[in-house]
This record gives sequence, structure tokens and C-alpha cells, in this order.
Amino acid sequence: MAVTTLDANSALIIVDLQKGIVGSSFIHPIDGIVSRSRALLDAFRERGLPVVLVNVAGAAPGRTERQRRSEPYPAGWTDFIPELDQQPGDIVVTKRSWGAFATTDLENRLKALGVTQVVVTSVATGTGVESTARQAYEHGFNVTLALDAMTDARAEAHDYSIKNVFPKLGETGTAQDIIDLLATRSV
Repeated sequence: MAVTTLDANSALIIVDLQKGIVGSSFIHPIDGIVSRSRALLDAFRERGLPVVLVNVAGAAPGRTERQRRSEPYPAGWTDFIPELDQQPGDIVVTKRSWGAFATTDLENRLKALGVTQVVVTSVATGTGVESTARQAYEHGFNVTLALDAMTDARAEAHDYSIKNVFPKLGETGTAQDIIDLLATRSV
């Protein structure tokens, strides 16, 4: 289903556009992901809607079959990329799991602002974006996913999330579709 509406109290969640991640290999050029995320960010800020900048600084505890990072992150690894132009009014969330809700107070912060819908973008489609969208959905938020403002290192993960998971969690569209819907609302 294509995105049809945005609630009056919508928030934008930008996942993991941080210095330590954007240099990774992705299936789509990161510059396009950044520019479309920035266009959404500008549209939300222009209308005084909440912007959430999420970075990751660790992992959930527990055993996994795949070896996880054990050394500390280098200085600046969790810093947001300059293109996001972090503002004092932005909500900043540092997560230590794939999703932005599980190990943070994001749900309470958004609900305190009356937010009923979230738009989710960025990296990685099959982990950070999908987990954040799943958690938002489970917490009762309407979810919209900007498909052209996200990417993954793995094509199969990106494609699976878009085709099989996202339609069950909310609505999808392009960054421009979402910006166009925002433009139809009064500021």
C-alpha cells in the first residue's frame, strides 16, 4: 500500500546515519540516502514536527552465532554526519540494540509529545530500520517507511523487508511522497 496520509502529530526517525556507519558498503549509494533523509528532515523541521536522530553505540547482550565487535568504537564513530545538521530541538537517542525503542525511552518521549505516527528512514533496512519500525508498530504508532531513503549492505535483507515485512507494519512511499503529503498540511 502506498502512503496515504500523515497524522497531525508525526515524527521523523533517522536511524544510524553516523560517521562510523556511512562509510560502509551499501547496495545503494549512501549520498542519495543521506540527501533524501535530509529532505525529509528539512520538511519535518520546517513544520515544527519532531525529528529523532538515532545512533548506535553497542549491541544487545546475549550469545550469537556471529561474532560481534569486542573492541571499543573509535572516537567519533557515533557522531551524526554533518549533513543532518543536528539541532538543539532534535530528539537524540543512542541505542544498544537494533531498534530505537528497545533500550531507550523513545516511546515515552514521543508519546509525551502526542506523536501518533512515525516516518522511518536510513540504515540498515533489514536491521535498524526494520527493528525500529516493528517496535514502533508494537507500541501503537502508525508507521510510514520512506523506501528510497534507506539501504542495507545485503540486497536480500533490503528486498525482504520492503516486500514482506513493511507492508505488514504500515505504509510505504518515497521521500517525495511523504514531503508532498506534508506540504498539503498547514504549518
